[in-house]
Amino acid sequence: MSEHTPKAQPSQATVRGPRATKAVIPAAGLATRFLPATKAVPKELLPVVDRPVLQYIVEEASRSGIKDVLLITGRGKTSMVDHFDRQPYLESRLEAKGDLERLAAVRNTSELAEIYTCRQGEPLGLGHAVSYAESHVGDAPFAVLLGDEFTAEDDPLLPQMLDLQARTGGIVLAFIEVPDEEVNRYGIASVDPAEPELADVENVVRVTGLVEKPARDQAPSNLAVVGRYVLPGTIFGAIHRTKPGSGGEIQLTDAMALLLAEGTPVHGIVYRGVRYDTGMPLGYLQAVVQLASQRTDLGPQFKEWLKAFVAELDGPAGAA
Repeated sequence: MSEHTPKAQPSQATVRGPRATKAVIPAAGLATRFLPATKAVPKELLPVVDRPVLQYIVEEASRSGIKDVLLITGRGKTSMVDHFDRQPYLESRLEAKGDLERLAAVRNTSELAEIYTCRQGEPLGLGHAVSYAESHVGDAPFAVLLGDEFTAEDDPLLPQMLDLQARTGGIVLAFIEVPDEEVNRYGIASVDPAEPELADVENVVRVTGLVEKPARDQAPSNLAVVGRYVLPGTIFGAIHRTKPGSGGEIQLTDAMALLLAEGTPVHGIVYRGVRYDTGMPLGYLQAVVQLASQRTDLGPQFKEWLKAFVAELDGPAGAA
């Protein structure tokens, strides 16, 4: 996809609109990187210690004030919805045993948000998946949270993105800075400093172009789009006008670039906090170790074991 340059537009940084109250989580992918585990278990339900990845993401939305979550699912993924349903028999057994801590944890999953679902018949790209939310979302702004990454609970990103989108009325993206050799794995943005009206927002930039998975020598920056978006309802019309792009799929990046070229303001927040990326086996394992180490009930013993294990690997026997 070629880079799109927007037409000159007056500043729209101080537009005031409604704050998004709905989230869409695309989760219809085949998760081939985790086969054979994901043959029967959705990748989104793989546990990170004792909570599935998807629960961390719904909790992130809930803490941000979003209580309406639409899961875009695929064939064989109904268990994702079941996870957020009540389990009266299990709850009664835990209550009878006096296991109130686990009882509260089980009940909490059904109280995080109202969970809705629709099925994407065939995974044909992120843009295609998001288009299934049109009847649920309507014309209102909404958040898109990819189903394999989440941020640290004590360093949230989504609330700032929601507030910024309510001010600008356009698109708000999440960026991370990536090494030059990794730019061909992401959508990459070209950016300018944000408008003076947004001087009070930390780490915000104005996006002037988007390009999907550029070669290293053609990347306009090292700012990569990652799995949090806050979008206006006009994105659906743009998706309908978007032709298949990278991989023969309908790319959300291409639809956003179309709106950008037509004058929709696009901003990004550069996130420098802790981001857990469970979309690849290595990132998944790192997330498990990091979050287990932070637990007050597991962390001390786990870290002692981990130190001993690493020391053994680095010792004479391990080196051999």
